[in-house]
Amino acid sequence: MKKNLGVSITWLGHATVLYRTAAGRSVLVDAWVDQNPACPESAKDLGRLDLIVITHGHGDHFADCVSLAKKHGADVVCNYEISLYLEKKKVGKVHGINKGGTIRLHGIGMTMVHAVHSSTIQEGDAFYPGGEPCGYVLEFENGTRAYHAGDTGMFGDMKLIGEVYKPSIAVLPIGDLYTMSPLEASVAARMIGARFVVPIHHSTFPALTGTPAELRERLKDRPDIEVVELKPGETVG
Repeated sequence: MKKNLGVSITWLGHATVLYRTAAGRSVLVDAWVDQNPACPESAKDLGRLDLIVITHGHGDHFADCVSLAKKHGADVVCNYEISLYLEKKKVGKVHGINKGGTIRLHGIGMTMVHAVHSSTIQEGDAFYPGGEPCGYVLEFENGTRAYHAGDTGMFGDMKLIGEVYKPSIAVLPIGDLYTMSPLEASVAARMIGARFVVPIHHSTFPALTGTPAELRERLKDRPDIEVVELKPGETVG
C-alpha cells in the first residue's frame, strides 16, 4: 500500500507494529510475534531489528521481548520496572525511562507519554509488577513523528500530545473491552489531530469487537483525518 507517511509501517497483528525508516532502521513496538495468533507466518521473519519498544508488560505486548532482544541484539526501551525484569533475564541493551522522558537511539527519538491501562508481567503462575503503561511519540530521522498510543482508554491530555509533539501519524487501539472502542478512538483522533490514523488492537479475538470501518464512519466528517486500515502482515508507507 503506497502512501506518503514518511515511514514504513507493518502491522503484525493485534498490537504489534514494525516501523522501518528511510535510513534503514527497524523499530518493533510491542513484542508479540512468534506467539501472536494474528501474525502471519510469512511476517514473522523480521530481518534486522535495531529497537524494541515496550508499552507495558501484558503478554500480548511483551511475551516475545526477551527472545527477540537476544536474537537480534536489539536495544530495548521500556519503563523502569520492566527494565529491571529484563536485566534479570540477561537482556543486554535495556534502557528504562519514564513518562515525559526522551531517549534517542539509532537516530530515532522516543518520548514516553501517558496511557490509561494496567501493566503486569506473567511468568508461569507468577505475576510481577510491570510499572505503569505508556505510549510513545517516535521521531524518525526525517522528522516524521508517530504517536503510538499503546493500550489505553481515552484521556484529555491526548490533546496536549497533539499540540506539543504534532505527530502526523496516530496508531490507536480500537478493539473495545480492554482499550478504547471506535467511539473513544474517534474522539482521540480529533484531539491528536494527526493526518493518518492506523487502528490496532482489534480483530484478534471475538471479544475485540471494534472495527476500522466503524472508526472511519465516526470520522466521516473529518476528511483531513485518514483511517489507514491494514491487514495483519500488510505494510503501508
